Amino acid sequence: MLTNTLCIPYSDDLLLSMKKSQEEFEDEARLLLAIKLYELGRVSTGVAAELAGISRVAFLFELGRLGLSPLGQTPDEVAEDLANA
Repeated sequence: MLTNTLCIPYSDDLLLSMKKSQEEFEDEARLLLAIKLYELGRVSTGVAAELAGISRVAFLFELGRLGLSPLGQTPDEVAEDLANA
């Protein structure tokens, strides 16, 4: 499969202000891009995980860590639906 690369220029000042290494910043940026594309309904959890460079299980964990649901609902909305069922 042919792959493409996205290049985003950023300065060392950004890394210093975020107190992150280049690798940490780039990993986080990939993850956040994948999460946003998933959140917008543009990609599945599997595709988002692949884009982020992590397993699907790890991606689902990251969604939960950020308070997002793999079901497209917040945890509070899921709890409310269960209470009303």
